[in-house]
Amino acid sequence: MDLLKSLEEEQLRKDLPEFRPGDTVKVYFKVIEGNRERIQPYEGVVIRKRGSGLSATFTVRRVSYGIGVERTFPLHSPRIEKIEVIRRGKVRRARLYYLRKLTGKAARIAERR
Repeated sequence: MDLLKSLEEEQLRKDLPEFRPGDTVKVYFKVIEGNRERIQPYEGVVIRKRGSGLSATFTVRRVSYGIGVERTFPLHSPRIEKIEVIRRGKVRRARLYYLRKLTGKAARIAERR
């Protein structure tokens, strides 16, 4: 049991910023296309964080050309180059699924002070 914890502890990333649901983040994700590798930025609102340890994930939602796109990232993935927190949002929920039904100005989130 202790061996598993020590192996998991080695693979946890410590360079990630603190962020919560409601925050607007920009995730720089490594994409491998054939034999080329490039970094693809993905900016949006964090609508959920779940799990703990290596299995922790977070979901980022953005509206692209009028269509809502959600992408789930493993938090400790080596493919994540970096995460930038653009805005801190003030919300009173841990899961922001209600944003899926909202459009335009109604989908905005107030900034945390």
